[in-house]
Amino acid sequence: MTITGPHLEEITSRNLDAALGIRVRPDQEHAVEPVAHSLAEAYVRPAGVAWPRLIVDGDRPVGFLMAFIDIDWHQDGTDFRSGLWRLNIAAEEQGHGYGRFAVESVAAEIRRRGGKELYVTWHPGPDGPEGFYLGLGFRTTGETSGGQTVGVLDLS
Repeated sequence: MTITGPHLEEITSRNLDAALGIRVRPDQEHAVEPVAHSLAEAYVRPAGVAWPRLIVDGDRPVGFLMAFIDIDWHQDGTDFRSGLWRLNIAAEEQGHGYGRFAVESVAAEIRRRGGKELYVTWHPGPDGPEGFYLGLGFRTTGETSGGQTVGVLDLS
């Protein structure tokens, strides 16, 4: 049975190649790690920290997301955060609402786990996704992380 409309799938041996085949536009490659890098990062993190998912519309893979769940943001045990770690929408699938769907899906998962905020980072500059995130209601926190702007969305 084929599910109609966008949905998330856990990454498994069945859809791994589809996930690895997701490619953003060439002008975006500097701003987001490839899916293979993200999956490797998920593998080396403690269990449950990374939440990688394939974004599928019907039976067509259209993107990849990876959330982080309750990471120790400052690595001192004082500030645990959850949010969107990676978002890769296939070049030919951009502009069809899959990015919004991904953010809403991560928000729903964080809410399900009792979270009240969704964090994200993005590359600043005219070619970055700042307008996308601000348009979804994120606000900048005034922080940076690895040279990226930190944004937060209130989920309450």
